Amino acid sequence: GAVEVAVQSPIACWFSAMLYCFGGSVLSSVMLAEPPVTFLAKGTNILLASSVWYLVFYCPQDIFCRCFNFLPLRLLVAGMKEVTRTWKILAGVAHANSHFKDAWLVMVAVGWARGAGGGLISNFEQLVRGVWKPETNELLKMSYPVKVTLIGAILFTLQHSQYLPIARHNLMFLYTIFLVVSKVTMMLTRSAASPFALFEAALGRMFFRLQETPPQVKGEGASSSNEASVCDRSSEQYRDSVKKKQAKKTE
Repeated sequence: GAVEVAVQSPIACWFSAMLYCFGGSVLSSVMLAEPPVTFLAKGTNILLASSVWYLVFYCPQDIFCRCFNFLPLRLLVAGMKEVTRTWKILAGVAHANSHFKDAWLVMVAVGWARGAGGGLISNFEQLVRGVWKPETNELLKMSYPVKVTLIGAILFTLQHSQYLPIARHNLMFLYTIFLVVSKVTMMLTRSAASPFALFEAALGRMFFRLQETPPQVKGEGASSSNEASVCDRSSEQYRDSVKKKQAKKTE
């Protein structure tokens, strides 16, 4: 999908890539009534992101992508990305506090947007590429990065408001270690399951009465529906045969 768009419309692909890379800055600026094009003022970051985009899509024989298929290098880049996530959340919380003093809901929202803007703005980024997938809305079904960023925004907001008795540098260290370890573990085990799955299920059953249907019940329901369909078919065949016999007798 992205490769096809890059071949057909490089400008749209480049713009969508910039939205994904700097989505946190764009979304947080919109939330705070600031110009959403502020990220374009940082020419060095734009040049670096554009260079990576060009190498990913237009490097001869995909040499750049093949280099990053080397697992240790992928783990290193993933760990660096999680480190920058911590700084983005912290910057978003501080930026929101400078506009709205001690408004902790605004601080959580802006910190969340700054750290996970690429995921939250993904639907708009898809529209730029000419793709519309409403089922991928992060607010309907959050991915793990969006969830863990929301938790980080809450923690840093509580710490900033002095409701969490821990030093900022200690919280940053613990949160970053958790991000890096969980990301590396998920990559090594090739698992897309969220570490919060059991905790989320327990909270869902406790507060919202959400219950998962056991697989046996699903199987029994499917077998019973199959049996019912088989019975319906057999009864219809029996009726057809009776009608044919009666027609032959009348003839």
